[in-house]
Amino acid sequence: MIKYFAHSTEGEDENWQLLKNHLENVSQLAGIFASYFGAEEWGELAGLLHDGGKYTNSYQDKLKGMNINVDHSTAGAQIAYKLYGNRGNLLGYVSAGHHGGLPNGGSDADETSLMGRLAKDIPNYDAFYKENLLQPQLPGLNLGRSDKPGFSLSFFVRMLFSCLVDADFLDTEKFYSKGKNEMRGEFPDIKTLNYKLEQHIDKISKKAKSPVVKRERAHVRACCRQAAEKEKGLFSLSVPTGGGKTLSSLEFALRHASKHGMERVIYAVPFTSIIEQNAAVFREALGDDAVLEHHRNYDFEEDENNPKYKYRLAAENWDAPVIVTTNVQFFESLLAYKPSRCRKLHNIANSIVILDEAQTLPDRLLLPCLAILEELLLRYGVTIVFCTATQPHLEKLWSKELQVTEIMPDAERLYEVLSKRVTVRTAGILKDEELVKKLAEQKQVLCIVNTRKHARTLYKLLPEAEGNYHLSAYMYPKHRSDKIAEIRQRLAEGKTCRVISTQLIEAGVDVDFPVVYRAIAGIDAIAQAAGRCNREGIGGQGEVWVFIPEQGVPEGWFQRMAALGEKVLHKYGDPLSPQAIKSFFELRFDLAGEQLDELGILKDFEECASKLLFPFRDVAEKFRFIDDVSVPVVIAVDNECKDIIKKAAYSDNPGGFARSLQRYTVGITPWEAIAYEKVGGIRKVAGLFNVMEEVNNYDDNMGLLPLSNVETDIYVV
Repeated sequence: MIKYFAHSTEGEDENWQLLKNHLENVSQLAGIFASYFGAEEWGELAGLLHDGGKYTNSYQDKLKGMNINVDHSTAGAQIAYKLYGNRGNLLGYVSAGHHGGLPNGGSDADETSLMGRLAKDIPNYDAFYKENLLQPQLPGLNLGRSDKPGFSLSFFVRMLFSCLVDADFLDTEKFYSKGKNEMRGEFPDIKTLNYKLEQHIDKISKKAKSPVVKRERAHVRACCRQAAEKEKGLFSLSVPTGGGKTLSSLEFALRHASKHGMERVIYAVPFTSIIEQNAAVFREALGDDAVLEHHRNYDFEEDENNPKYKYRLAAENWDAPVIVTTNVQFFESLLAYKPSRCRKLHNIANSIVILDEAQTLPDRLLLPCLAILEELLLRYGVTIVFCTATQPHLEKLWSKELQVTEIMPDAERLYEVLSKRVTVRTAGILKDEELVKKLAEQKQVLCIVNTRKHARTLYKLLPEAEGNYHLSAYMYPKHRSDKIAEIRQRLAEGKTCRVISTQLIEAGVDVDFPVVYRAIAGIDAIAQAAGRCNREGIGGQGEVWVFIPEQGVPEGWFQRMAALGEKVLHKYGDPLSPQAIKSFFELRFDLAGEQLDELGILKDFEECASKLLFPFRDVAEKFRFIDDVSVPVVIAVDNECKDIIKKAAYSDNPGGFARSLQRYTVGITPWEAIAYEKVGGIRKVAGLFNVMEEVNNYDDNMGLLPLSNVETDIYVV
């Protein structure tokens, strides 16, 4: 009897993994993963089918050492189609893509598409049927919605794909590296973390300086604890800045997860500039071993013998109880096609997702983002919390099947109490010299503007003095973090501190100024700026001055938001009131219209729903959360960065250093990159990294200094 193997090792084949065993292992594990969204039988089928093409003489010859290429993933798709017809293609995508990624539905003419793969002539795999028995009918499929069937079906395929590729990887890893496999999942459980968080909040709540703030934070926490007992669903947490929503929302999530037997908490934030701050807060509360921080700037431990290596493993499939990540990582993964990006998706099922600063979801992708969240809510057992001081009013955009539960029953009263610490005034048009004069009169002041160029101009106009700071994305992330730490220290010590910043400081960066100036923008941005003012509610009334720059505002989307902001400022005596914020978002979303799905993502899936020919790759390639065409440049000023560059230059795998270098990377426009290259300011390292080593091009106060002939004034942070 011929033995068919899945994986080989050096030496005789008695130590090889039998193919039947591998398929059964993957089938069982994928079924367990899929059971969290009621699709256990689908997961089991996907596991049995995925390596059907290894039941061929050519693949077995490959395992024995023959240097040949064998397509082993197409067979599973063909088997599914032969057995189940067109509906079998839901499994076909999963099998055909488990190594190279989900294909487009396509046509026979496209050999890379699912239709092309189904028509492809591949080696005989009839031996598959001798060792594997498949049920004659497909399991039932209960989708969560009917108004977007194409999106729902494609989303189900992607979640099933996640179950398969993670199960396949884990079983293969167990065969080749049992020790690594056993390191996974070494994290505290949800109930333990909930207890630790409660103890931590009890301890730090005593440190609040203002009795009013202390009382209201306790009230926010009590409401979160009470709401955690409710059924799974869609929640909003509307709390003014300084109300303690970060830790209270985490306590809601851990208590809610404990009550409903949910697997994990996923905390998504809009910017990498604040993710490290949130992760540090959570680690202080829960312990270093409880939190997985997953974003492009995080440098994972590569040494398998180091106890922290488990974080690297957990990042592959989000197998940890508390995950702090970015909106980019979260949303782009949920429409990705590559196995490495999709492995973690099934672990989002039966979890709590907290979207911090929820108003930052980009308008041009808002409808696809809401469709993703609706799928998670309606079919995958997820609870979602929109957490922000400026709650986006989405009532007209959500599916009618969903109801939003506000955690704070007295959100307006809470605003009235906490808003007394800040007054918003308008300053009209301010020339740069006039603005700088006003800033120089203040001992501690923050000024937030709309462009990098304007930030640099104002900073250079400030009279030289200790305590002057500039912040923008022209400073590499580590540099910005160091400067923000200095700023916090000076504020805490009551020293002079004047900061000129782009809007990167607004969303969640924990600083507290008595006076803030904000260039005209949308009301959501103005409210976020106000959140950096008099956070603790002591020392009298904080002041926020909204001004119009003498050069106006950048054209396009930002100019539209500024116009809406002006309209609301003139209409309402208090532009930060719940009524004013609601009015702003209603105007904003009515104005946007079809632009809320600018790329036609939902249309792409619905047009091909009846034939199940989904454009997985096309959508993944165009769904970019940040519409970024910038060129990444590594600023090699720091000695640690220079050391990493040297290692990358002589490494066989220089790409392995990319994550480490993110903390030293600045994005510049393509025309700026060309200009720097012409003057020798940038050199290529290892064929991958654009490296700037000339110190004269980088200033410790302002970051990267643009060449004068390519100076731009576009809306960037």
